[in-house]
Amino acid sequence: MKLIKRVLRNVFILFNLVLSVSWLSAAENKSKPNIILIFADDLGWKDVGYQGSDFMETPVLDALAKEGMVFTNGYAAAGNCAPSRACMISGNYTPRHGVYAVGSTDRGSKSAMRLVPIPNKSGLAKENVTFADALKSAGYATGIFGKWHLDGKDGASPEEQGFDFVHQSQGGWSGKEADNPKGIYSLTKAAGEFMEENKDKPFFIYLPHYAIHTGLQSRKSTLEKFEAKKPGEQHHDPLYAACTYDLDDGIGILLKKLEELGLDKNTLVVFTSDNGGTQKSSQEPLRGNKGGYYEGGIREPMIVRWPGVVKPGTTCDVPVVNVDFFPTFLAAAGAKTEKQLDGESLIPLLKGDGVLKRQSIFWHFPGYLDDPVTRGRELDVRTGFRSRPVSVIRKGDWKLHLFLEEWQLDGGREKLATNNAVELYNIKEDIGERKDLANSNIVKRDELLDGLLAWHKSVSAPLPDQQNPSFDSKATGKNPSKKSKSK
Repeated sequence: MKLIKRVLRNVFILFNLVLSVSWLSAAENKSKPNIILIFADDLGWKDVGYQGSDFMETPVLDALAKEGMVFTNGYAAAGNCAPSRACMISGNYTPRHGVYAVGSTDRGSKSAMRLVPIPNKSGLAKENVTFADALKSAGYATGIFGKWHLDGKDGASPEEQGFDFVHQSQGGWSGKEADNPKGIYSLTKAAGEFMEENKDKPFFIYLPHYAIHTGLQSRKSTLEKFEAKKPGEQHHDPLYAACTYDLDDGIGILLKKLEELGLDKNTLVVFTSDNGGTQKSSQEPLRGNKGGYYEGGIREPMIVRWPGVVKPGTTCDVPVVNVDFFPTFLAAAGAKTEKQLDGESLIPLLKGDGVLKRQSIFWHFPGYLDDPVTRGRELDVRTGFRSRPVSVIRKGDWKLHLFLEEWQLDGGREKLATNNAVELYNIKEDIGERKDLANSNIVKRDELLDGLLAWHKSVSAPLPDQQNPSFDSKATGKNPSKKSKSK
């Protein structure tokens, strides 16, 4: 009898221990913040109301900016869709994963290319650990609602890269484009349902919208609103503005759902875009557009709201880039990864400390993209390119472009005074990149150039070094901008 009592007592103790551990685990999970990353497509730095657009209206994002922190120097890690996404999702710069462009790095007039471009990978390979993989391992329910764009022949599907739930359809609302432009409302609805289903445990929602990427779509009523509005001096396209407004409206519906579920106080919300605006939308005073590596191609609207951590209505001028999201999310979740990450957690900035360990951020594009951008390089505009092979470094207020054709073929460092291989700008004083200081501030030029070349070595950045046998020095290329789909 004593033996039975002792066994029962031990079972009771073990049961309570298991119950206690389960309760503590549940409490720990509940204390972890939910994370929502809202990712626009082709929405430029100047395309939102709080950035001063004279025609676009984005009341939800304007309100979000007042509720959180605006990053005035927020960047995408690449100038167009696929590589920017690959960098953000993997937490690594382009040389680490090899996704440099959409489809090909060999785009444009072959006779106007001086170098043979480095081949592009069509998608993010399965061996790349993603932020979804890491958060899933940390106990998060993970869902993607929208554009993946990384599952080409070299890539993998979102299901293979950490996402429990995948919803990529642009349909599913009423089936009519007029009611659901670019899938904005069907994606929003699906994300809201995922939130509700997983409200009792931490979740990660990645909402990469198809909007506002061409072809532009909007609800009829929204288009009529902007057709009746007086055009602005900088922005004046009613359909472009209408599509942006509907995107903003969809974001508002999702944030309202979060509030209705009582989850808004424990949710980290990040909003940004994958690259600069297209040539349909001027980004002045920024130079350039999507696909280029002047500010108009890579500087993005970026907002972070996190109640209890981020002071509402604050701004941060520290340069940050979307590879920083991966370590930021891990730090917020109290999780770790063995993966090499190129970004740095933004938690110190979000808490108002204003300090990061790193000194510089980088870009590397060893190929060619056609379709010239606004105020691009004279040579590029003449030959029909958005970008030629280039690497870029931003350090503090300074930014240096290293153009690899001139660097590799026209004497490199010894001929910097004459070969136009580098451009140097003080971004704080010259946000429009109009005054090249490469030959007037040689000390700063060499400092940034040394930093960029050291980074090349640290990440094994491939540099195109083969001369293109098809190059014709008399070639002017063709300007395909009227026919371009701006990918």
